Amino acid sequence: MSAGPVRHRTRRVRAAREAALGYALILPALCVFGAFVFYPFIENFRLALYRTAPYPGLPSHYVGLQQAAQVLSSQGFLQSLVSTVLFVVMVVPAGLVIGLVLAVAAHRALRGMAIYRTIFSSTVVTSVAVSALVFGTLMDPVVGFLPWLGLNPSPPILQNTTWALPAIAVMTIWQFLGLSFIVMSAGLSAVPEDVLEAARVDGASEVTVFWRVTVPLLSPTIFFGVVVATIYAFQTFGQVDILIGYGNAAFEHVNLLVYDILNTIEIAKTPGQAAVLSIVLFLLTLGVTLVQLRLVERRVHYGG
Repeated sequence: MSAGPVRHRTRRVRAAREAALGYALILPALCVFGAFVFYPFIENFRLALYRTAPYPGLPSHYVGLQQAAQVLSSQGFLQSLVSTVLFVVMVVPAGLVIGLVLAVAAHRALRGMAIYRTIFSSTVVTSVAVSALVFGTLMDPVVGFLPWLGLNPSPPILQNTTWALPAIAVMTIWQFLGLSFIVMSAGLSAVPEDVLEAARVDGASEVTVFWRVTVPLLSPTIFFGVVVATIYAFQTFGQVDILIGYGNAAFEHVNLLVYDILNTIEIAKTPGQAAVLSIVLFLLTLGVTLVQLRLVERRVHYGG
């Protein structure tokens, strides 16, 4: 037998062994994802086709897309969808802009700036429970920060149908600032300093350098931040659960989609309707992300 076929067979055997080793290494992760991510995701589509029986112990009934039409046309869903969209609009731009401002401020070579970088990025490791406790105390109508300033909205801010959602948004922005600051700081570190210096030598002011040079070069980072912040805002749950809760008077005005899913399961006891809401949240997040990839990315400059 010639050497050519032998080498070819040896190469195939080696490739098969490497592939088998690769699959063996990722098999535990695939099992975990299959049990806790892929299977529940697929099961949602099955549950959405069955209406939960009104009494425990009775079998569910197949209703097809009728249940989805009923949920999507309900007033509660429309209120939840509007609240979610408003919440995302409040959180994403503010979180990214403030994070960029802090990153620009911390990018200067000043004494003690490492301390400020640590402070700015610390919110990324702060749990939702701790953040909710701090902000809940600040917004308390008796011992909070607002009464100290002489502001005493009636009803209290977390029970106010006008200010409850913005208050939750402020807390979410604060908690997202750590991640936004880290991402923007990494982007600023990758901006070539010689390009900025060349713009300054040409007589451009610092404001012009920032808007005409830094921001275009930072556009891939900003685009990444927009996508991450949007997904983060759509998945906000703990803030509403801890600060508002289902029994609050302003609940329906802050009933974000992800929180509505839990209430549909725990309170209404209708897993089928909750599955419909879960699919809607997935499709909404996916759709917004795809729109960002198609439209926003066209303005992204990847030049080195």
